[in-house]
Amino acid sequence: MAIKIYNTLTRKKDDFVTIKPQEVRMYVCGPTVYSNAHVGHAMSSLVFDIIRRYLEYRGYRVNHVMNFTDVDDKIIIRARQQGVDPFKLAEGYINEFRRHLSDLNILPATVNPRATQEMPQILQMIQGLIDKGYAYPAHGDVYFRVTRDKDYGKLSGRKLDEMQAGARIDVDDRKEHPMDFALWKAAKPDEPAWETAWGRGRPGWHIECSAMNLTHLGEEIDIHGGGNDLIFPHHENEIAQSESFTGKPFARYWVHNGMLTLSGEKMSKSIGNLVTIDEFLARHSANTLRFMVLNSGYRSPLTFNDDVIAQAEKGLERLRSGLKPAQLYASNTSEVVKKTLEEQINKTCQSFEENMDDDFNSAGALGNLFDLVRVINQARADNATDEILQPAQAVLKKLCEVFGLTMEKETGEDQSAAPFIDYLVELRGEMRKQKLFTISDQIRDRLASMDIVLEDSKDGTTWHKA
Repeated sequence: MAIKIYNTLTRKKDDFVTIKPQEVRMYVCGPTVYSNAHVGHAMSSLVFDIIRRYLEYRGYRVNHVMNFTDVDDKIIIRARQQGVDPFKLAEGYINEFRRHLSDLNILPATVNPRATQEMPQILQMIQGLIDKGYAYPAHGDVYFRVTRDKDYGKLSGRKLDEMQAGARIDVDDRKEHPMDFALWKAAKPDEPAWETAWGRGRPGWHIECSAMNLTHLGEEIDIHGGGNDLIFPHHENEIAQSESFTGKPFARYWVHNGMLTLSGEKMSKSIGNLVTIDEFLARHSANTLRFMVLNSGYRSPLTFNDDVIAQAEKGLERLRSGLKPAQLYASNTSEVVKKTLEEQINKTCQSFEENMDDDFNSAGALGNLFDLVRVINQARADNATDEILQPAQAVLKKLCEVFGLTMEKETGEDQSAAPFIDYLVELRGEMRKQKLFTISDQIRDRLASMDIVLEDSKDGTTWHKA
C-alpha cells in the first residue's frame, strides 16, 4: 500500500512520491528563539519526529532540516528589555531548545541552519528576485511584489483582492501594494544589521526559510512542515518567493499539524496561556507528551488538560503491561497459544502499517498495539512461558520504538518494588481463581493504600501509580 499524505496545497490525500526514490527532503520551520519553549512547540517537533521515524521504518532516507530564527523583532525587543546582546540571548535559547529535543527523545535534524549564518544566500536570493522583477527596494527596505505572482494565495486558498479588502493594514507609502511583504528591513539604531546595496538592515522572516531550503535541500523538496498557524502568511510567502526565484514547484507536500489548546485557546507566548517544556517534564514523562500527540492525530487540535494527561499515562502503563514476563512457574507451551500470538503479530504489523500509511494515522496504529497487548496479556494469564511470549513482545517493543516511545520505566522512578507488586498481583489473581475473594480484596486494598491502582479486565490485571 502506498503512503498517502494530506497535502494542504491540494486539500486532499495524495500518494507519496518523492523526487528521488527512497529519499525524503523534509524542511520543518523551527522556533524563533526569544523565550522559553512551551509544550506547543514540543507538539510540532514531536509530530515531525513521528513522521520521520515512520518514513525511516518504511525504508526512506530522510534529510531533515529544521531552522532557528535567531534575528527577529521579538528577539531584539526581548534583548533590549533584559539589557543583553540579542545574539547572546538567541544562543542561550537555541541551546535550551536542543536540550528539550534530547529530553523529548526527538531525533536530531540532519542540519539546523540559522538565519544569521545564511546571510550570503539570503542576500543572493533577494537580489535575484529584484533582478527578475519580483521585488523592489524602497528606502532601505526590499518588498516582494505580490501582484507579479499570479498564484499568490494558492496554499491558503485566499485571493489577493479578498486579502486586501479584509486586511487591516496601515498605509505605507513605500509599498506598491498593501499586501507586499518585506524581504529586507532597514535597520533602526542599535539593531543587528548587515551592509547591503540597499543599506544596512536585516532579513524579513519569510526569506530566511526560502534561502535555507535552497541551500540545504535544493530547489525542490518533498515535505515542508510546520504548525497550521504558519499557512498564512509565512508559508504562503515562502512559496511565492521560492517559486518566483527558481521557476520550479517548491514543495510537493505541505504538511501542517494542529495546535495545542489550553482552555479552548491556542497555546502561545503572546496570549500568555502556556506551559513550558521544563514545567511539563518536571511533573510528567516525555513519553506522556508523545503519547498525547500520537493519540490525537497530527492534524487535529490537541486539548491539554489533566484528564488528557492522565489518560496518556494510563495508556502507557497499558502498553508496558504487554512486556511483563511470564508468571512464576509458567508452563503453558501450547501450540494453540503460540499460533494465536503469531496470528496477532501478523495482524498487528499489517494494520499498523495500513493506519500509518493513511496520512500517519497514529491513533489508529496505537489501537493496533493495544490489540497486541490484549492478546499477550491473555496468553500470560493462561500461563504462557516467556519463550512463547517473547516474539510478540519483541514486535510490540519494535513498533513502540517506531513511535519513539521508550518502554522502560521512566528514569528517576524507584522500580525496586515493581517485582514484588507484580508478584502480589499474580498472587491476587490466583486467589480470585480459587474464589478466595476476602484475601484478594485485602491485597488490592493494601496496594491501594500505597497508591498502587489495580485495573482488572478480561485480559488480566495491570497496575500503575495513582
